[in-house]
Amino acid sequence: MVQDKDTVWGGSDEEAAVRAVVRGVEAAWADNDADAFANHFDEGAALIGDAYMRGREGIRGFMAQGFEGPYKGTGVVVEPLDVRFVGEGVALVFTRGRVEVPGLPPETADLAFFATCVMVRRDGGWLIAAYQNSKATSTEL
Repeated sequence: MVQDKDTVWGGSDEEAAVRAVVRGVEAAWADNDADAFANHFDEGAALIGDAYMRGREGIRGFMAQGFEGPYKGTGVVVEPLDVRFVGEGVALVFTRGRVEVPGLPPETADLAFFATCVMVRRDGGWLIAAYQNSKATSTEL
């Protein structure tokens, strides 16, 4: 019996679970909680943003410093634009978003970004294996 690829590789439940990781990252950032933020990443994950971070502990350390420094009191809004299941247990997630800084209007261009994220299914849940963002020069699609 041949199964539908969306049932095996994705489908609405899997996509909802992947999108829940994005919401979890937003919530962790809103709480300025480096532990909760890093827990959305696979143990050997890589993150490229303001710097190159390797491994969950490297990400945790960088974000802890950020939440005590330049990111303190900020939030992040992330909108998934596209979720693609490229193999069993592997999803590509394309997003746009912005860092929200108290006192600055949300449309401040320097705070907007686009990102690509690779997520992997581990032990029944989804984790970020690789993440890279770039400053957005336009938020238009």
